[in-house]
Amino acid sequence: MQKRLWVRAVLDLLVLFFSFCASILFKGSLVKSYLDNYAYPLLIFSAIWIVSSFALGKYMFEDKRFRYITRDILIANLITLSAVAILMYLLREFRFSRTVLFGTFGIATAIELGVGFLLRIFVKTITIEEPEPSRRREFRKKQKESAVEAASADSVSSKPYTKSQELFIKRAIIEELGRDGFCFVSESVDLFVESTLVISTTTLFNIESQPNKRYNAIVNLKRVNDIRYINKFFEAVNSKIPKGGFFLCRAETKDLRKKRILSKFPPVLNYIYYTFDYIIKRVFPKFGPTKGIYFFLTRGENRVISRAELLGRLYSCGFGVEKNVFINGSYYVLAVKQKQPAFDLEPTYGPLIKLKRVGKEGKIIKVYKMRTMHPYAEYLQEYVFEKNALQEGGKFKNDFRVSTIGKLMRKLWLDELPMFINLFKGDVKIVGVRPLSQHYFSLYTPELQQLRIKHKPGLIPPFYVDNPKTLEEIMESERKYLVQYEKHPFRTDIKYFFLAIYNIVIKHYRSN
Repeated sequence: MQKRLWVRAVLDLLVLFFSFCASILFKGSLVKSYLDNYAYPLLIFSAIWIVSSFALGKYMFEDKRFRYITRDILIANLITLSAVAILMYLLREFRFSRTVLFGTFGIATAIELGVGFLLRIFVKTITIEEPEPSRRREFRKKQKESAVEAASADSVSSKPYTKSQELFIKRAIIEELGRDGFCFVSESVDLFVESTLVISTTTLFNIESQPNKRYNAIVNLKRVNDIRYINKFFEAVNSKIPKGGFFLCRAETKDLRKKRILSKFPPVLNYIYYTFDYIIKRVFPKFGPTKGIYFFLTRGENRVISRAELLGRLYSCGFGVEKNVFINGSYYVLAVKQKQPAFDLEPTYGPLIKLKRVGKEGKIIKVYKMRTMHPYAEYLQEYVFEKNALQEGGKFKNDFRVSTIGKLMRKLWLDELPMFINLFKGDVKIVGVRPLSQHYFSLYTPELQQLRIKHKPGLIPPFYVDNPKTLEEIMESERKYLVQYEKHPFRTDIKYFFLAIYNIVIKHYRSN
């Protein structure tokens, strides 16, 4: 498939060069006279043209309708034209002919649309004229067997498959995942029994249409990256298996994606491509105005998802992680159903987030912060605590949930600035104990929990006065502050405020 895409890219470059020459001839000039002055700009134009074409999937038209092919071609080419126009403006290069620029763009786009239409018809014709009879018969037989079994099943059955059925499943999984992927799947769940559903889908309907009380395990061979409504998909899986049942899925994480892109293209071009990919696939979904553009361009397919986001979505949908492993460019997760989904209607996905924290009188308040963790990371506190425990200062050790930009924001304290909204709302005060998540709050002693909820949390915690290292020291630091605050509220806050500022500025105390 990759070789086919590169062949199309080379042919597309020939189309671009032909269009360039045609636009010069249309202007009534000689091609040779223009090539000397336009050689380097043409190379830059071609590089941007190829990068945007790959980034938006312009060369992948096998499974697309013609209107989607047209859309991808127009969007990719318009992005190229816009990028070149911006470069010309920034570099103050106004000597190049607009007739040549727009002519090249117009002719190349028209040729691509015509060729795309013809190739789409050709691909459909080949598919119809050259079917695979044995594979089709095998698939239809399997489909009929599944329909009959689903209609008569009213309870979970552990009946083993026949040898022919086992061979069919094994071949299908190896074809989709490779032998290493098959080995992990077969070691994780019992594949060859009727209580295990092996499916390859990104469509919610294909899960919801499955019978209830039929399966103890569901294995989905398709990547999570290509599922449009991931949480709804996971929630549907949750509803089809009993408590303690297994769900096995896979994804390409953001780090695996970066590694693949940088190794796929030659130096310099790979980072240009990755920059476009980062902006479209990671920046656009985070903001309301560009989120619609992102889904229009991608249809929700091939999205970028971090390891923390995948695990967080699973936990939010009622699963726990049994085991996870990286195999041949994919991240495999075996999850076990623990409870019903949270059905979170306000997931924290954008740059400004609202985190649920324990406030005065035990009331749950929503604390505003700038995002420093990957989306859905808040659901992983218990998981990270079990795996990594706490480091000095009371933070989680080796917390993979924190993004690269998030680490920088924490060092500069930019993530804390939105908490002034909570100060103005009256949820917190300037000096006070740190507002904690419900899981972190549960780690405290019952006595300190009761003492904490008697007062508002604060922006500046006693941590910056005592600089505690362990959870026990943190609890003792907060207990000491709260006891003093109950006796002399104003005097205690003034003392702690100036001591904290001194330690932050002079002694460089930091909460990692």
